[in-house]
Amino acid sequence: MKLTFKLVAVIFVTTLFLTSCKDDKRYIAKEEAINYKISDSVDPITEIKAFQAELNKEYKNAKTSPLTQADRKNFKGLSFYPIDTVYRVTARFEETPFEPSFRMKTTTDRAPEYKRYGIAYFTLKGKEYQLNVYQSQELKLKEEYVNYLFIPFLDETNGSETYGGGRYIDSNIPDATTMIIDFNKAYNPYCSYNKRYSCPIVPDENRLTVLIEAGVKKFH
Repeated sequence: MKLTFKLVAVIFVTTLFLTSCKDDKRYIAKEEAINYKISDSVDPITEIKAFQAELNKEYKNAKTSPLTQADRKNFKGLSFYPIDTVYRVTARFEETPFEPSFRMKTTTDRAPEYKRYGIAYFTLKGKEYQLNVYQSQELKLKEEYVNYLFIPFLDETNGSETYGGGRYIDSNIPDATTMIIDFNKAYNPYCSYNKRYSCPIVPDENRLTVLIEAGVKKFH
């Protein structure tokens, strides 16, 4: 599997040039691979390092970066927690096929349509947790996103070490009743770097009462 994480386009959704955030605007050319598909056949450390390197590469590139011009000029790399496979968990996944769609709140008045696709149950540091897993009703109509799932979450690092509004994880529809959630691949919403972006607000039911010391830390 090609380990790439491409962010190649933005869409402007209002006359004020507010750009939709990652889950709604990650329109990727069909020839490009996407790194939300976690592979059991690849060493997890190698996979995470590739994710981090590709993310830094994209943030340095003016065509794919969410950073302001001033921040990009001085950008040396994102701040990541040390890689820790404790935060790569195998969750029991229960699909919720009869859920109604709803409008997810964002940092602007934009309200994209989502559906809770399922619930992931997992153990972390000896305690049980669960996260709702969502599917964009717009993106699922695009061939390259037909299997794409969105996992936004809040945790006890928010505001101190990580972005106060929570972080996101990309995933895909699992082939079985389990799915891997790798918090080492947690990233910040684009609006945490640039107010031009409109980002989904993490639903409160996806608040984890634990320190998730993995993934991207807050900027600056």
